[in-house]
Amino acid sequence: MTNLPTYITSSEEILWGIALVAVTLLIHGFGMILTLRTSASLKARFGHSTRFVAGMGILILTSWIITLVHILEVMIWAAFFQWKHCFPNYSTAGYFAFLEYTTVGSSLNLPQNWRLLEGMIATAGLLGFAWSTGVLMTLAQEFQDQQMQRLQRVKVHHHESPSDPTLPASGNVPARREP
Repeated sequence: MTNLPTYITSSEEILWGIALVAVTLLIHGFGMILTLRTSASLKARFGHSTRFVAGMGILILTSWIITLVHILEVMIWAAFFQWKHCFPNYSTAGYFAFLEYTTVGSSLNLPQNWRLLEGMIATAGLLGFAWSTGVLMTLAQEFQDQQMQRLQRVKVHHHESPSDPTLPASGNVPARREP
């Protein structure tokens, strides 16, 4: 059994962790509102177009906004790690923060007096991804519903447009009269 150095979680570490998770969620909240407002603005501008390409374009743009929000959050954590001299440079701090935020994990470790933050950044990432997933699912569901309604209209229109021009527009064949 290896002898691990004695580690006692400090109140400073806990308070910084709580503050960083709160800042992460605050940024995320603003980012998700921005994402939803951008989507609504684009839909209003394009008149709630039911075209597939327009809907996919909005979904792609909103997913880019969500990605940028996550990157900003990771950069805040990396800035903290750099400020506390946890890594030799910001690039390494950013790499570590991104891997931990996404819960991939890293071969790098924080100094012992900050190691609780490795779990807290993963918690912040999980909360952010859950929230982002909810927003993206809402937008994707709206898009899918719109596409299904469009397909249903096309199907109904197709059934109402018979291939035989002598048939009534309803597509029903008139009943035969018995003599």
